[in-house]
Amino acid sequence: MPLRAQETAARVEELLTPIAEACGVRVYDVEYIKEGTEYILRCYIDKDGGVTIDDCEKVSRALSDVLDSEDPISDAYTLEVSSPGLGRALTKDRHLAASIGEKVEIRLYAPREGTKERELAGVLTGFDKESVTLRPDPVKKSGRKGKKPAAAEAETTEKEIVLQRRDIALIRLAVEF
Repeated sequence: MPLRAQETAARVEELLTPIAEACGVRVYDVEYIKEGTEYILRCYIDKDGGVTIDDCEKVSRALSDVLDSEDPISDAYTLEVSSPGLGRALTKDRHLAASIGEKVEIRLYAPREGTKERELAGVLTGFDKESVTLRPDPVKKSGRKGKKPAAAEAETTEKEIVLQRRDIALIRLAVEF
């Protein structure tokens, strides 16, 4: 996100936080982005048990009134208030902290060194300013002809993988059905 967009999102989050609290929800994230020729202000809210359409509507109306009076955005924009969804992106440290022990999916900008892997899945076990640590899902080895089926079913996995945050294009909660 460009600096101006980050500053706008941060200011809107300041305005949104007391509104969200008054409505019984919490702010998950705020994005101010340009899609085509339009600017979009996306505000994601969350609460235990999930948000409802009524929650989104209540927050949207209250935020719209505050944005009209404070006028922190000079561009014409569309306001969207929604849930971050099940496969939510983990973009902030608070998202990562709340997701320790959860299954995540990670997409890298480039394959991991020595592999062709650009996408990984596993349990998020830790993070810091520079890195994210993942206990990967077991990977089944493909058996060769003539090997016993039991050998073909053997699982291999690394204990933990430490990925540099600068190498991660996307990290999100995994959705399992």
